[in-house]
This record gives sequence, structure tokens and C-alpha cells, in this order.
Amino acid sequence: MKIKLLAQLLLVGGMAFAADLSVGVRIGPPPPPRVLVQPVAPGPGYVWVDGYWYPVGHRYHWHAGYWTLPPYAGAAWIGPRHEGGLYYHGYWGGSRGRLEHNHHWDREHERDHDRR
Repeated sequence: MKIKLLAQLLLVGGMAFAADLSVGVRIGPPPPPRVLVQPVAPGPGYVWVDGYWYPVGHRYHWHAGYWTLPPYAGAAWIGPRHEGGLYYHGYWGGSRGRLEHNHHWDREHERDHDRR
């Protein structure tokens, strides 16, 4: 009986560690995206990141689109999305893995203001 219980505990514990984890923020859908003119690229290698809404507390803030250099060669911007009642943040993905976008960095560098 003890061996059977131990086997079940190991099986359940193994399944918990093998689970794929995805974190989302539960919030209603964002407003429609703002449609703004994309400016000319500042130079070669820059990638345009479309503007998007992101949650802060129980409301959304607009993150204006901008040109940026990817964090490493071959990285692609995966935009944020709202799916199944959850909000998933945007991130950079590629051969070197996933790099989360940090809105605190944007605010400190005045990139997170509405640019009408």
C-alpha cells in the first residue's frame, strides 16, 4: 500500500513539474488600437513595434508605436494579445530565447507617453 501511494505521489509531482506555465492578467478587452502614421525608420536594422494597450491596475494605458533595435540579431517582436479573458504581454522571441518587455524602462525614458 505504501509503495502504491509513493508511486502516485511521484506521478502527480512529475506531472506538476512538466506542466507548461503561461501567465496572463485577467482584465476585460482593451479599447480598439489607435491608428497612427508610422514614421520613417531612423536607420538600418530598426524594427517597428505597433502601438498597443497594456493593463495597469484595472485599466489600460496606451503604448505608442516606436522604432527600436531588437535585443539580439534575429529576435522578433511578439505583440501583446487579449485572449479568453486574459491579457498576455508582448515579448521578444528568437533563437536566444524569450525576453520580456519592461514598461518601467519605457516610463523612465519617456517612451510611454501618448504621441498624438
